[in-house]
Amino acid sequence: MRPPYLLLDIDGVLIPFPNADGSTPATHARHDVVPAGRSADNPVTVWLNPDHGRLLVDVIRTGLVTPVWCTSWRQDAATLVGPLLGLPNLPYIDLPHPRITTSHPNGYLWKRDHVDAWLTDAPAVWIDDDFTSLDHVWAAERTARGMTTLLIQPAASLGLQPEHLTELTEWILRLPTARAV
Repeated sequence: MRPPYLLLDIDGVLIPFPNADGSTPATHARHDVVPAGRSADNPVTVWLNPDHGRLLVDVIRTGLVTPVWCTSWRQDAATLVGPLLGLPNLPYIDLPHPRITTSHPNGYLWKRDHVDAWLTDAPAVWIDDDFTSLDHVWAAERTARGMTTLLIQPAASLGLQPEHLTELTEWILRLPTARAV
């Protein structure tokens, strides 16, 4: 049986949102990147923690998950952000470009319907900073139907923390399929 997908968001997870005073965690280094369709003279500044790459590679190398980018960065996740963290080339979910003014137009994360269709009946761990209570209900309902789903929600101003990856690993090791790997 295939390992659960590890769905990785970027904004608020690997790139923390600044605090009210504009500061970002001291653990993060500044990088200027040029996303697809953007002019090279107008880069985007991102703040990344170099430890995230090592921590994620350690999880990926276990073979317990199948990592996939799940972010509005789409292919830029694999070509711009991943390499800065030393991550292998990961596939991405080709999310649409919605015309929305909130990330919760239906009371839940806008990505969820697309992710649900993409996952079909596969188990998954999804790391995103922007879940609502309706997303947690969705994950519980998937799990009850045999499609084990864990949502991990870092604080957007801090991003991914080592304990999130510990939670992910411990959760996966409790799955019956993990014991067979």
